[in-house]
Amino acid sequence: MKNYSIAAIVPMRHNSERVPGKNYRDFAGAPLFFHIIESLLQCDAISKVVIDTDSDEVIDLAEKKFGDTVTILVRPVHLRDGGISMNDVLMNSINQVPADFYLQTHSTNPLLKAATIEKALSKFLEIYPMYDSLFSVTSRHVRLWDSLSRPINHNPNILLRTQDLPPFYEENSGMYIFTKEILERKHNRIGDRPFLFEIPEIEAHDIDVELNFKMAEFLFKEFNSQK
Repeated sequence: MKNYSIAAIVPMRHNSERVPGKNYRDFAGAPLFFHIIESLLQCDAISKVVIDTDSDEVIDLAEKKFGDTVTILVRPVHLRDGGISMNDVLMNSINQVPADFYLQTHSTNPLLKAATIEKALSKFLEIYPMYDSLFSVTSRHVRLWDSLSRPINHNPNILLRTQDLPPFYEENSGMYIFTKEILERKHNRIGDRPFLFEIPEIEAHDIDVELNFKMAEFLFKEFNSQK
């Protein structure tokens, strides 16, 4: 298999509206972002781990903990507002970090395991270029309805068990694999022929509000106590 250069990018803002300071807040004994960075550094397929941030706190903690094993990009002022599209932030990042492929994840996915990331990269490199990008999903076996009370994936007159329903897949924002060409052309991390990579539901847990933070920390401690 050809050796490709793969850069992993983790964007982090200093301010967070719903969970203040969440990216560098203590999570199971370490700043939250340490956990995903450590998982990425364990992946042999990843050539470079990049932190894109406007936070002096994140920069200071990252330099002390990881030294030159990570690359830090200081986000320019015009890309720091919370309303700025992540695609614009990523475009700025990849223009500074040449690579064949990019993997983007978040500090708010602390339960995402290195083995799962490696598996996703291995799968993508196996199927590329038949599939031009990859994103992680969670399968859902639930009865879905639209806003007009119309069934989407089931017949109300035939009551199947939920586990027998055809699955729907939720984009869980755990990780994306893409090329610079895709991001430039589509202004999107998802290409024309994406592969949906299912990951365990527990690893897809994302921190968006305070309850998510507490649940993720509980799950992280339980998850790691079983090893």
